Amino acid sequence: IKPQVRELAGLSVKPTDDHQSTDVAVIKYLAGKGILFAKEKYEHSYPHCWRCDAPLINYATSSWFVAVEKVKPELLEYAQRINWSPAHMKTGRWGEWLKGARDWSISRQRFWANTIPVWRCGGTCSAERVFGSAAELEEASGVAVADLHKDVVDDITVPCPCGGEMRRVPDVLDTWFNSGSVPFASYHYPFEHEEKVKERIPADFIAEGQDQVSKWFYYQHVLGGCLFGTHVFRNVVTNGIVLAEDGRKMSKRLKNYPDPQAVVDAYGADAIRLYLLGSPVVRAENLNFSEQGVAEVSRKVLGRLVNVYEFFALVGDDAVKAPHKAPQSAHVLDRWMVARVQEAHAEMTAAMDAYQLDRAVRPLHDFVDDLSAWYVRRSRERFKAEGVASLTTLAWVLKETAKMLAPFAPFHADWLWQRVRQDDGAESVHLADWSAVHEPDTEALAAMQMARDIVSAALEQRAAAGIKVRQPLATLRVNTALANDLAALVADEVNVKEVVVDDTVEGDVALDTNITPELAEEGEVRELVRAIQDARKKAGLQPGEAARAQVSGSAAVAALIEKYADDITAATNVSAMYATPADELSVRIS
Repeated sequence: IKPQVRELAGLSVKPTDDHQSTDVAVIKYLAGKGILFAKEKYEHSYPHCWRCDAPLINYATSSWFVAVEKVKPELLEYAQRINWSPAHMKTGRWGEWLKGARDWSISRQRFWANTIPVWRCGGTCSAERVFGSAAELEEASGVAVADLHKDVVDDITVPCPCGGEMRRVPDVLDTWFNSGSVPFASYHYPFEHEEKVKERIPADFIAEGQDQVSKWFYYQHVLGGCLFGTHVFRNVVTNGIVLAEDGRKMSKRLKNYPDPQAVVDAYGADAIRLYLLGSPVVRAENLNFSEQGVAEVSRKVLGRLVNVYEFFALVGDDAVKAPHKAPQSAHVLDRWMVARVQEAHAEMTAAMDAYQLDRAVRPLHDFVDDLSAWYVRRSRERFKAEGVASLTTLAWVLKETAKMLAPFAPFHADWLWQRVRQDDGAESVHLADWSAVHEPDTEALAAMQMARDIVSAALEQRAAAGIKVRQPLATLRVNTALANDLAALVADEVNVKEVVVDDTVEGDVALDTNITPELAEEGEVRELVRAIQDARKKAGLQPGEAARAQVSGSAAVAALIEKYADDITAATNVSAMYATPADELSVRIS
């Protein structure tokens, strides 16, 4: 349609308001002139602006290119020296993109961007000149150049040897040309810092989304390969896209994601970091963001770790200083805990050396669970009885944990470090060295795992029989020999009087579920102790603070209090006395 078609002049190609579609106006115009060949409806996808959702128009235009295909063999060779995480990106998306790479269009018809430094003669010769610096342009034009933006340099002319006048070509550079130049342009290379640029190329690692395979990663590779004849990064960590919980793209318009600041306020930045770094998103897979997932990391990892420290400080005072080396305690739990630290640390180190962030974070979850739910829980009474002398292993563990946590949860890591570091230690955990890798005691790990497997099997048998753990039982028969200290640990955890080795036991364990009158009475005492401890907690009593308890219940409860008064007081630091008969057990602290 020629410009003189007045009926269509000024119409928007894709109107977004309620006006008649321009497509329909064109059809009506052609029909009115009797030159319409045919019309039909055809639904198809159409490009839209990702910011404002307005429809976009595709049209052909002239462009400036980088001749990538001329250097493709070299670029493919340099790419072989790069390690990718995940590894499949190297020969997959990245490798295929490089193989199919075409000449790169670097010009854009915009206003704000770095200007293409090419001046072209408007006379008969049409000669072109590329300027490599503002100083070079000043010398050729005789005009001071303080700004290289389009609105300034477009007015600068340069005389041409043919007698004509040279003006800058109107295009500007694709912004990815700028981004790809970062490794050297940020140092004002080649005008200064040449040695520093050569030291940092190739960089140890870079990280971005998988969509940058065809953008930032690629453009750095092209520019660096052309200018320096090498790869410009050694390792790449590629992440996927964080989507809304419903699987759709996060959108301000749709409001389909939680307020980030509200999530930070509720759970902290460290919980979000741990959640994301331990997820598939760091291995180029998409993630449906779940606030519940952040909450779980906050509770099960960071919250538990804080609780462990608070117990440590309560029992041993935060002035306990750990030795530089792993303690040499002979206690079975201490030896196992030292081995667990070394095992988790070795796994995390190997994963970080391979730039596999999710594999590096994952050991932290199991480790903190072992530290809190097994080591500290099983050691509570020992710590309370033995005091500071028994806490050197836990102090060392907390110090090493702060280091392991530092790359992934920096705030909690430094909070912990400040409370357990030695006076001659680094002021911040982020100024400390990552610990050297030590081979863990595999025998200690295997023995404890066997003991825990036995405990799990025995507790399953308890649950199947409907017997509470507080009810003591006589024996647990196992078909595997256990060291005395492990056997004692199993007996205490399962709440049996004795662990007996019996080769005739089929499967892992056999629990004697017969409850004698004596065992039943002991179980009732434990129930009473639990009720008193709960009442202490509700009353806000501190550990070691003595109190009195008024207990209401059946006549059997009264008999228990009279018979086991000393045992109850020793277990609860509460002197209990029977108050009134009642159908249900109740305790009042005074």
